[in-house]
This record gives sequence, C-alpha cells and structure tokens, in this order.
Amino acid sequence: MSIANQTIYAAFTGHLHAALDALEAAGVLPGGLKRGAITVEPPRDPAHGDLATNAAMVLAKPAGLKPRDLADALVGELTKLPQVTGAEIAGPGFINLRLSPAAWLAELRAIADLGAHYGRSTMGGGSTVNVEYVSANPTGPMHMGHCRGAVVGDALCTLLEFAGHKVIREYYVNDAGAQVDVLARSVHLRYREALGETVTIPEGLYPGDYLVPIGQELAKEYGDKYVAAPEGDWLLLFRTQAVAAMLVMIKDDLALLGIRHDLFSSEAELQAAGKPEEAEAFLRARGLVYDGQLEAPKGKTLDDWEPVELPLFRSTKFGDDQDRPIKKSDGSWTYFGADLAYHFQKAQSADALVDIWGADHAGTVKRIKAAVAALTGGEGAGATGEPTPFEIKLVQMVQLLRNGEPVKMSKRSGNFVTLADVVREVGKDVVRFTMLTRKPEAQMDFDFAKVVEASKDNPVFYVQYAHARVSSTLRKGAAEGFAPSGEHVELLGEEELELIKLAAQFPRIVEAAAAAREAHRIAFFLQDLAAAFHGYWNVGNDRVEKRFIVAQDGNLTGARLFLATQIGQLIRNGLALLGVEAVEEM
Repeated sequence: MSIANQTIYAAFTGHLHAALDALEAAGVLPGGLKRGAITVEPPRDPAHGDLATNAAMVLAKPAGLKPRDLADALVGELTKLPQVTGAEIAGPGFINLRLSPAAWLAELRAIADLGAHYGRSTMGGGSTVNVEYVSANPTGPMHMGHCRGAVVGDALCTLLEFAGHKVIREYYVNDAGAQVDVLARSVHLRYREALGETVTIPEGLYPGDYLVPIGQELAKEYGDKYVAAPEGDWLLLFRTQAVAAMLVMIKDDLALLGIRHDLFSSEAELQAAGKPEEAEAFLRARGLVYDGQLEAPKGKTLDDWEPVELPLFRSTKFGDDQDRPIKKSDGSWTYFGADLAYHFQKAQSADALVDIWGADHAGTVKRIKAAVAALTGGEGAGATGEPTPFEIKLVQMVQLLRNGEPVKMSKRSGNFVTLADVVREVGKDVVRFTMLTRKPEAQMDFDFAKVVEASKDNPVFYVQYAHARVSSTLRKGAAEGFAPSGEHVELLGEEELELIKLAAQFPRIVEAAAAAREAHRIAFFLQDLAAAFHGYWNVGNDRVEKRFIVAQDGNLTGARLFLATQIGQLIRNGLALLGVEAVEEM
C-alpha cells in the first residue's frame, strides 16, 4: 500500500471506486465511464456527516440514470464497509457518509506511523515542474517587493516535491537589457569615486551604497585605466562584473530566507546562443511569425508616428488582443521576444511550467501564455499534441508599516527597504509564514509590530504557539511519569475526534494545494488546526477532566498525549512545507 492510500480520504476514494466497480459488474453502471471529476471530501456542513462524494452526480448522466437512483445503489455498496455507520443522500444526489470512531482513531495511528511522511503524495507521478520565481533584475539587493514572490515560489516548490513532482527551481537573470547598462554606468561612477574623485549620482542611475564595494574592487583591479576611457572600452566589462557581484548579493539575501535555486539562466547567454533566432524560425515555419506593421498607438497620428515593419507573433490566434513584435526597429530583441525564447528552452526539460510574477507584469500574461501554447503545442517542445501546461501566478506588492505608519526607505539601497534588513529584524520564519497568510493576488500589509505580536490575532505566533504548547505538554507529562500511548485511544471522546477529523484533512489539502499551485492553502490549514487545538486546550482550563494530563487516569492521559504528539507532528509537517521551523518553546 502506498503512503497516499494509508490516509482516510485516499482509502475511501479507493472504497468508492471499488463500489463503482461492483455496480459495473452487476450491470447497474456501464463500463468505461470517466471518473476523473469524482471527489471525496468533508461536507460543507459537518452536521451532515464525515465524508461526502459527488459520484452519483458526476456519473448519472453519462450512465443514463437518475442521480438519486445511482446514489441509492452506491449507498447500498458503501454501507457494507465496517467503517461506515450511516449514509444519507442529500439534494439531487450527493452522498454523505458517517464513519465510526474506530475509523478516525485508525487515522490517528496512521499519522503516528507515517510521521514526517504523513500527507506526502504520489499524485505528481514524478513529472517535472519548472518553477521560475524571484527573477529580479540583477541591479541591487533584494527588497520586500521581491520577498513575497520569493517565498510563494519557494514554498510551492517544496509543496510540489511533497506531492510527488520533480521540481526545477529557476531564476531568470535579466542581464541583457538597458537596466544592466545603467548598472554598469552607476558602478563606473563608484569606481571613479574609489580612486578619489568626488562624484554625484545623477538621476536615472542607481544611487545605493551597495555599489561602493564593487567600485572599490574594480579600482583595485584596474587602477585608473578606465577613468577617462570611452564607454565602449569598459561598459561590457563593468556590466559583466557588476552583474556577477549583484548575483552573489542576491543569493546571499535569498539564503537569509532559506531560499535556493537549482538554476540561474542568463538572458545574455540565451541570446548569445541564438535561442531567440531558433524560436523565431520555429514559429515562422508554422506561420505564427510574420513581418508586418503595428497599428498606430492610440492618440498618435501619421505626423508623429512612423510605421515600421517588424517581425510579429500571431498572439491573436491564441486569444491576445493584438499581435506582438518580437524585435525592435533596431533589430534587437524585445523583452517579449527574449522571454518567448526562454520559455521555449524551459519547456524542453519540463512537463509543466509555473512562473511567479509581480502583479505589475499582469499586462504581459496573455501574450506569453499565447507564446508558450504556440511553441509547445503540436510539434513543439513537448511533442504531445497538447501545449505544455503553463501557469502564471501574480503576486501583489507588500506595504511595509511600523505601528501602522509607512516605513522609511533604506539609505543603503537608495530607494527601498532591503529584504535582509527585514529578515534580520523579525526573523526568517516570521517573514516566510506572514507572506503566506493571504492569497498572493491579495494586497498585503507587513507591520513590523504586528508580525511579532504575541496574540491570537497574529497567525505566525498562533501556529508556533500551538506547537510550543504541544512540546510543553509532552515535557510536563514526562516529568510526571506519563508518556504518549496509542494503546487506549478508544478512550478519546467526541471533542478529540473532531480534532482528529480536522487533522486528517491534511493529505487532501496537500494534493489540492499542489494541483492548484497554491502553497498558502497549507498556511490556512495550519491556522485552522492551531485554532482547533487551542480551543480544545481552553476547554481544559475550565474543566479539569478535559486536560491532557489527568493524574488519576494514566490510560486516558497516555491517549491524549498521543493525540497531542500527532497534532505536533502535523504542525511540523505543514511548517516544513512553508520553510518554517517549529519551535519547542516560546
């Protein structure tokens, strides 16, 4: 039996399919019906039961049956299971099942047996997903505008691996555009400054003090060789060395968040290798790139706009509102043209692609999705006849506050607050968890005071405190001579069973989060689990007999400590997916 099939939702999915097989064998259902849309999940209202399935609703029409008639037949099969104590048909044909306490106690033991592997899935089937995230221009240190996308991408990678995928963590280095020439010119000024010249950083160049050490290194290496030299003599050299230095800084900043990438792909190297030309030739051969003229921009007339013939990608064929140029009038590649070639290259080594972008790139989503569909469908990189699955997740900016007031900019960076400064002040775990407490597409405020506040209104604290409470309870139990034991878990009551039922959702939430590419669902689950655990704990504050440690009943105490141990394990499992450490005490 695989890891996934040892968990209750997977097991009952198997039971459901066995019931459907039995109905097929009996001639009630025709064979070969597609079952992919069938689900087994908790009912929306817990009062309706423990598990619900839409199987009768999904299969009735293709089977030529009424949903309730098929539901009746399915109930007849499912109630043969010893774990099922009741079954009801709701609405037009949904089936709600009630399970015995023994079924949930078996799940509690499964958590103990699987430990750190509880929730791990094989749903990915070993398929490779390329996740590109951060990909900030290599012109300075990481700032909080990059932080959220970095955490979202990194947590997604860990989640996908846990769900059975192979993952390529990729950073695309935009080192071929005008911004890196601006970087080189900014560094040249710092180089001259290091040689004793008084310089003023003009508007349009990067003013941050982080470029001072790079200028000093160049001064040591080259002396005054390039002080008065024409730009053409030093621009490429300074650009190359500045980008290399920036990447070291970026990697160091990301390491503070526990983030690493498997691959750093250079746009400059991509262009030098002729990859954009390959992509253009591929698309031209299929009639998807042609030479044409763009329409005049709105508000422009023939007097102030001159039409130019450019190579255009037929993105309108894939749902875009206009065809897009892949080259500029000077023959250089547009950002879209280079990005198109980059995705063409990525798709050749992955079964699916995910990009994590800032929300300010929303306007380019449609065209790059069109390009990937054109490049990978039919005879494209995937060569399967279907385009390579490609998703873009947009991440909103983060507003930094301190006690509700906007945070002042960093002198070192020039015009932003560095990620490193934030991590050093509040810690990696606080930053990472906070970035996942809202959907990425929702606006977020990051208040330095609130994210370290020790209150139930702070989800970071509340989840960490739940784990610390578990650890404290186990230490106290050990000091009093009690140990966790699964031998008498049948002594656990209804309140404890409700906690187990919530915990048992973790494997299905992992799979749903991985399928939707939404790691924040794990953070949401942990908040729910922590709230339920704290709620159960608080019952013991008022009722002594409900405490974890009941001195006069060693068997019950052992069972409750066993439950607490598994809740702690689940919190650790979930936090590990988010890249957050579980604390033992607070």
